[in-house]
This record gives sequence, structure tokens and C-alpha cells, in this order.
Amino acid sequence: MPKLTVIIPCKNEEKNLRDCLESVKWADEIFVVDSGSTDKTLEIAREYTDRVVEHEYVNSATQKNWAIPQATHEWVMVIDCDERATPELQREIRELLQGNPPLDGYRINRDNYFFGVRIRHCGWESDSPLRLWKRDLGRYEDKHVHADVMVSTGKVGRLSGQLVHHTYRSFDDYLRTFGQFTTWGALDLRDKGRQATFLNLLGRPLFRFFKMYVLKRGFLDGLPGLILCTLASFNVFMKYAKLWIIRRVEAGEERIEIGRTEW
Repeated sequence: MPKLTVIIPCKNEEKNLRDCLESVKWADEIFVVDSGSTDKTLEIAREYTDRVVEHEYVNSATQKNWAIPQATHEWVMVIDCDERATPELQREIRELLQGNPPLDGYRINRDNYFFGVRIRHCGWESDSPLRLWKRDLGRYEDKHVHADVMVSTGKVGRLSGQLVHHTYRSFDDYLRTFGQFTTWGALDLRDKGRQATFLNLLGRPLFRFFKMYVLKRGFLDGLPGLILCTLASFNVFMKYAKLWIIRRVEAGEERIEIGRTEW
């Protein structure tokens, strides 16, 4: 039977980590990769596993790509601290590994919660990141944020079990990551050759809201859906606004600081 390593990247996650670890303690190995926690994260992690390492954080994809080859076992599963593996998912993965998986990677559906409310529309209902794969066949895309896993053979399926994902529990949670995520998003846009045109700054945020709230029926999620769709559209605006700053700096203007990144 192939064995499984669960990789958990973290930093200052004492509020979330224990529940996450409890949901994957059935795995053959738990590998916690910390990036400088100053709270009780490391103490909690060591209650569940001896494999706790600290590694400098650049971005999510880089951190996970560093961790993947360090896994002991043939199969790896990546789970974030704000996620929980359901008992149904646990049973499905164990049965899958017992039967020698026919594919090399598997997407896992997520039930997403926003401010404590489950979001059933807005496009979030089809969220299914690739989280389980053969260690030597998969790695994350070279993106600053929201990178997906690429399996070299292309043999990928989908599991029916689910992850429970508690995204932002408050506006403070949202704002703590908003600045860095939009900076990374702007860098990814730069790398794709995008420009901060008037149309992109105005049209793309409006279309994002229309797509999520109307086409993806976010209105059916009530006030949480309205708040989520509005924040998502503002996120798009801010990425292009920061891209505008990046392009100015690249054109030879004075150095400007955006978020935590200086240009």
C-alpha cells in the first residue's frame, strides 16, 4: 500500500492549526513547514509530528515546491491551516491508496466558508484544487499567488470527499492578507505582459462582480454573497492599480513602495 505524507505550510496559525492537524492525523507522515511563527504554532505542531522545519517564505508556490521533495512517502497531500479534511475524504483517500491509484493526481472539492457562512454560489461551489498526487510527478506553477499543481503525466481525477475551507473569519483577517496578495497578483499580471489600461482598471472589476454576483448567482448567498463579490471586484481593481505603479517604476520613475514590496 503506498504511503502518504501530508504537507502543512504555516505561520502564526495557533488558532487554526490544531483542528487542521486533527483532521489529518491518520496520515502516515505529517510534515509541517513553518516560516517564522512567533506564537504557539510550533508547540502545537510538535504535539502531532516530529517533522517540523522552518524555512524562509518567498511565496506560497515556492514554499510548497521546496517542501514536496522533502516528503518521505510516495504520495503527498497539501492542506492549508484553514482547511479540514472531512472523515469522508479520509476514508476515500485511504481506500484509494489501498487499491493502488490508477491516476497520478486528484482534485478535491472544497466547501468554502466566508465570515463563518458557507458560500454555495459565486463560483465557489466548483472550487476543486489539486491537492493529492504522486510526489515526484507534481509541482506548483511558478506564480506568486493562487498557483495550481501541475502533474507531469496529465493523469488527474477528482475525489468525491471534501475539504472544509474557512477563509476569512473577519475583515481583519481579510485585510491582513489583502495587501500582499494583491501585490503578488500584480506581479503575476506583469509576468503575463498585461497593462494597466483604463479598460482593465474599470472594466475587469465590474465584470468580476457581474460574473460572480449575477452569472454565478452570488445573490442567492444573501449579504455574505454581496460582500464577497464586492471585495473580489475591488481585489481585481487593486491588482491592476498596483500593476500601473510597477509599470511606472519599470519605465524609470522613482522607487515606489506597494504593500510590502518596494520597487
